[in-house]
Amino acid sequence: MTDFREIDDNLLASPQISVEDVATAKSLGVTLIINNRPDNESDDQPAGADIEAAARAAGIDYVAIPVGHAGFGLGQVEAMRDALDHANGKVLAYCRSGTRSTLLWALAEAKAGKNPSVIASKASHGGYDISPIRQMVEMLSAGG
Repeated sequence: MTDFREIDDNLLASPQISVEDVATAKSLGVTLIINNRPDNESDDQPAGADIEAAARAAGIDYVAIPVGHAGFGLGQVEAMRDALDHANGKVLAYCRSGTRSTLLWALAEAKAGKNPSVIASKASHGGYDISPIRQMVEMLSAGG
């Protein structure tokens, strides 16, 4: 079941996607899928390699930037920023619920110097709350 949530014009966040959801993503103009969920987090999740194969078969780029329960590191933020900067169109980022994907997007946007209030508003528009990382967003946005 597709639950793609628009965060802004260039990013959709989603709970876990299926191989079948890749076709829907393609129809929406998605050119890059970012997997923020570690493999084997749950017995019922599809393997990242299966999503990647479906994406590539559909002509969609794919990158895995897993975020586990330990949280976010600077390397993940930088990898997300790099993926967003090099995307040639709309991006779909997913994890178990879409929250980690949205929070990582928020940190990457802050690292690029975007306004924290605008970041929070966009995340909220998609149904996500960045308050757990708001201080980090503020710090990264200020160049910290």
